[in-house]
Amino acid sequence: MKTNKEDLFITHLFNAPRELVFEAWTDPGHLQHWYAPDGCTIVFKSIDVKVGGTFHSVIHDPVHGECWITGVYQEITFPEKLVFTMELSNEQGTLLSAADAGKSKDWPAVTITTVTFESSGGQTKLTLHQTVAEAEARKTGAYQSWFSMFDRLNALLSTGK
Repeated sequence: MKTNKEDLFITHLFNAPRELVFEAWTDPGHLQHWYAPDGCTIVFKSIDVKVGGTFHSVIHDPVHGECWITGVYQEITFPEKLVFTMELSNEQGTLLSAADAGKSKDWPAVTITTVTFESSGGQTKLTLHQTVAEAEARKTGAYQSWFSMFDRLNALLSTGK
């Protein structure tokens, strides 16, 4: 994968074993509880977590409306690495340009998200790399959304569910 020094990179430490954190990223039952920014919810129209499997989801945002995303799982290495694409779409799964989806014209047509999970004692060091310029992610709120989602995931992991 080609990386760009302007891409988005985030590192976060979770107080849970990496197997549990990895599972939270790959189990649809867990994803629906944390994989949306604060004040938003996510619904998966379809999700098949396997290499080559796809997902189609919508984030319901009370301020900005719906954001439909489709993607493909490119790599799944339990419990070390997860790689998937993300593309803006409509409810039928037809791909949309950023402008047609009501997003910033500078948002890329396809982003690749790579998440690595490293054990650190009883904790997990998660590193997220997304192929979108960090400046663009900050401008659109995507950058901040990752942190609110990580907070939601921390809360979920702390309950042991």
